Amino acid sequence: VQVVESGGGLVQPGGSLRLSCAASGFAFSSYTMSWYRQAPGKERDLVAFITSAGGSANYADSVKGRFTISRDNAKNTAYLQMNSLKPEDTAVYYCNAKHTSMPVVTFWGQGTQVTVSS
Repeated sequence: VQVVESGGGLVQPGGSLRLSCAASGFAFSSYTMSWYRQAPGKERDLVAFITSAGGSANYADSVKGRFTISRDNAKNTAYLQMNSLKPEDTAVYYCNAKHTSMPVVTFWGQGTQVTVSS
């Protein structure tokens, strides 16, 4: 089983980044996919999640209207499009897969750093 995030980096305030989460070794289309983030000294917080077929998504209030989560089940990949980035979006972003029927079955990626700074 592998969950691998990519796409992080340094961006100026107001800029955009697109994170990718490539999954392998499990039935991707049977899992809810989520993005979390953890800033230094803070807890890991849920940013957004998308249901297994991609029919529904939900966002933290702090990112609504700026971030968009999506998935491509044919490519076993989830995405997080981040626009209008703010310094407070700076964090390590983690991808999570959780089985829709057996939520105790869950996988995490290693995280990707996003830094928003001028």
